[in-house]
Amino acid sequence: MEMITDILVKNGLVFAFVTVGVVMWLSYQLSDRLSAGRLHGSAVAIIIGLVLAWIGGIATGGSRGLADVPLFTGIGLMGGAMLRDLAIVSTAYGVDIREIRKAGAAGIAALALGIVMSFVVGALVAAAFGYTDAVSMATIGGGAATYIVGPVTGTALGASSEVIALSVAAGLLKAVLVMIGTPFVAPLIGLNNPKSAMAYGGLMGTTSGVAGGLAATDKRLVPYGAMTATFYTGLGCLLGPSVMYLALLAITGG
Repeated sequence: MEMITDILVKNGLVFAFVTVGVVMWLSYQLSDRLSAGRLHGSAVAIIIGLVLAWIGGIATGGSRGLADVPLFTGIGLMGGAMLRDLAIVSTAYGVDIREIRKAGAAGIAALALGIVMSFVVGALVAAAFGYTDAVSMATIGGGAATYIVGPVTGTALGASSEVIALSVAAGLLKAVLVMIGTPFVAPLIGLNNPKSAMAYGGLMGTTSGVAGGLAATDKRLVPYGAMTATFYTGLGCLLGPSVMYLALLAITGG
């Protein structure tokens, strides 16, 4: 057993991929069996990851979650800024900018409105809870956009780990609410065609939330909503540490 443990520790990154693969498989099984796919598997995986990180921190007294456990040190590298940003950039490169024209003016307006409103609401909530500096407000505002935009914005601006964690929590909550709420609001807002799905994806932004919600509404709409939601994430990562931060800096003065 000790020999096996030594091998896994020495090949930490490989074991991290195996661990994440098992968690993802389990998450999608739980999603299918307990919620009939309404709660997307990626959201279940994030919840499991947060719980495991909390357990790892409690068990070791460290600050890196499960990565503080010697057997799982590879998760610290796998979940680090380098591979995270690589995944974000590769996703952005997989989108054809010409495709967004299919959404028309409504899709572009939804993207702009969705990003700005998410940052504004997130920043106001952050200020209400005492996070009044521009860096924290921009980071939590980014989290209100998606749980990817928040950490990217926070890392770029040098936000504390506490604020970045709050941004992830805000993004996760939004994703879950969008997943659960989409099937209920779809009949009320006419979410029954590709054009409305594109506008909805641009307005909500959270790719996993939109994909899960549309899958529970009408699976044929998923590619259209996910496409503009992907643009939303990429655009949010660009605007968060730049335009949104500078606007908040001008308003707060620091």
